Amino acid sequence: MLRRRMISRFLFLTFSGLIVFGQNPVPDSHWVTTWATANLQAPVVRLGPVGQPTQAAQQALAGFNNQTIRMIVPVSIGGRRIRVQFSNAFGTAPLLIGAAHVGVHAAESGIVAGSDHVLTFGGKPSFTIPAGAMAASDGMDMEVAPVSELAVSIFVPGATGVPTVHSVGLHSTFVSKPGDFTAQANITDAAVTQSWYWLSSVEVLAPNSTSAIVAFGDSITDGARSTVDANGSWPSVLSRRLHAAGTEVAVINQGISGNRLLRDGAGTNALARFDEDVVSRAGVKWLIVLEGINDIGRGTGPAANSAEAVTADDLIAAMRQMIERAHVHGINVMGATVLPYTGAAYFSDRGEGIRQTVNDWIRTGGAFNGVIDFDAATRDAQNPAKLRAEFDSGDHLHPNDAGYKAMAEAIDLSLFGVKAASTSASAR
Repeated sequence: MLRRRMISRFLFLTFSGLIVFGQNPVPDSHWVTTWATANLQAPVVRLGPVGQPTQAAQQALAGFNNQTIRMIVPVSIGGRRIRVQFSNAFGTAPLLIGAAHVGVHAAESGIVAGSDHVLTFGGKPSFTIPAGAMAASDGMDMEVAPVSELAVSIFVPGATGVPTVHSVGLHSTFVSKPGDFTAQANITDAAVTQSWYWLSSVEVLAPNSTSAIVAFGDSITDGARSTVDANGSWPSVLSRRLHAAGTEVAVINQGISGNRLLRDGAGTNALARFDEDVVSRAGVKWLIVLEGINDIGRGTGPAANSAEAVTADDLIAAMRQMIERAHVHGINVMGATVLPYTGAAYFSDRGEGIRQTVNDWIRTGGAFNGVIDFDAATRDAQNPAKLRAEFDSGDHLHPNDAGYKAMAEAIDLSLFGVKAASTSASAR
């Protein structure tokens, strides 16, 4: 699988490089990722009220055939030129994209009148992505507003098999009845899911001074249990803060719910997906790492087994690996402390000890370029091992919308070159 992912990245870089050089981009500008998601091998099956997979999950597991999928993506920075990247990284067969469009999202499945644009690949409206590969559309002129939403529609004319997917998209995706509806203003009678299929990133052409932040983590970065279609994750709130501060710094959410540093689970482990989801993203200058709680919980909780045992030294060593790999590419790394989790299903006293040790190292170890203390921002003052009640989504692990907002507001914007800054984080 790792070899396939390396081949995928080579094909994408080769293909996208030909597009860039062939179209003479604006001088003193470069491509910057304004939105991206981390892809999974298969959909996460979510159960309905009677304990069976939901209709949307059943459809995703079966794949699609002669259907249009319209996906809503919240971009961070704006631009006048755009391209879209698609991934068949985990596909077992070539994926034929019969048509692809992008427009400005209006409401529900609708797009703003006059904003629809046809995506092309080497000048053609369709493209076949080999199994394990990625592909970028041609760059094209399109006005993209910062902190806005786009609607990306793809038509797959044949049976796709199980798609490459990001399951916890937390935005409505509209799946049509049979037919190509990519050019339609609305998709009526559509099935609705909350996942992104084959969609990997959206990039805009921006001045060379423009850069991006990758938010790299698990479900707490993914935004799990935040309000659907509300852009309530902490990376989304951070994006709005940066825009309000007058800077066009992109924020890219590369969280995967259930992700771990050291072992595969819900998605490839963080070390294995690091190059794909951090280094290869266009324009990245900063990285925020918030990982480890699933390693701790799965490795020490009531249902843990010896094969998943973990120590603080294990997690610290993994974080050091990411720091070194990021620094090789000129990326500054911010360490985020792990949130409290007392009361969560996989809590244990031993795990809490590991969390405290890791957090102490993040704060004082000097390995990171900066520290963001999410633990301090979300913990209960009377019981620091617990989330504050007003920030708890109910499972004692994931914040609610207010908790995610508090996390984003705890980030000192001076870490990213913004002069107006809070005092909730330290920089070195």
